[in-house]
Amino acid sequence: MNYLWLIFALLSAITAALVSIFGKIGLKGIDANTATAVRSIIMAAFLVFVVLIQGKLNQIPSIISNRKTIVFIVLSGIAGALSWLFYFMSLNFGKVSQVAPIDKLSVVFAVILSILFLREKVSIISGLGVGLIAIGAILVALG
Repeated sequence: MNYLWLIFALLSAITAALVSIFGKIGLKGIDANTATAVRSIIMAAFLVFVVLIQGKLNQIPSIISNRKTIVFIVLSGIAGALSWLFYFMSLNFGKVSQVAPIDKLSVVFAVILSILFLREKVSIISGLGVGLIAIGAILVALG
């Protein structure tokens, strides 16, 4: 069985947690939106470097030339930027231990939206898990 998805998902969770910690420390006394912009520039440069090292820069024109692909990648980029703007703004006003769990309600919203727009099927067990995530996120944030 291929467990690469789980390894990468756990690495994503760990590095996302570090974003919260490093972001909270770095935001002291500065504007959250400006900090997010600087962070985004660093992310973009890092990711271009990764694509360069992988030798995949030549795939960029095919992504740009596919109208549907580029529209949804642009929308995803805007949604991601807004997410991080709101996340860093919330870190300015709240504790990481409050902000991070509420941010993880994105899992709940993603599942609901995947059902509505992508027609994905969710089992009763998965639905129960999503409900528990929602309850857990709220309990952790308010506790």
